[in-house]
Amino acid sequence: MDGRTREGDGPAEGEPGGSEPYEAGGSAARAAAVRAWQGMNTLLMERHNRRKTVADALGMSFSRVRALRRLAAGPIPLRELAERMGSDPPYTTVIVDDLVRRGLAERVANPADRRSKLVRLTEEGRAAAARATEIMSVPPDALLDLDPEDIEALDRIVAKLLR
Repeated sequence: MDGRTREGDGPAEGEPGGSEPYEAGGSAARAAAVRAWQGMNTLLMERHNRRKTVADALGMSFSRVRALRRLAAGPIPLRELAERMGSDPPYTTVIVDDLVRRGLAERVANPADRRSKLVRLTEEGRAAAARATEIMSVPPDALLDLDPEDIEALDRIVAKLLR
């Protein structure tokens, strides 16, 4: 390859937007951070993307899988589900309607506000959400093949990033 993250993915080193820092006067550490971020994106979103696998396994679109996984934490109002999913309430209503039709979710009275409803998973919905989490949690073989020390270091680094 020619210095790019992967073939056809952005400019090569030395070109504008390449591995050089985005800001003038950037440091080598910033350039390394940019490369690491681009690499993580390639690993998670392209090489080891589990979205199609989980959608096929559950027989539904990934947006519905996302809703199931968000609802697994407990019942929430539809508006809050929309916020957590980063989608608008009308589209989230379509998703919830489909989950209800499939017997995976139900709308129930909100004890804190009698004017609104909560969306919660049914037993079947909780099982589907657990299956989705199981599929999404399987690390790729390339990660499992790393030395245990490297895996532990990566685990520590990711934990710091998630704080």
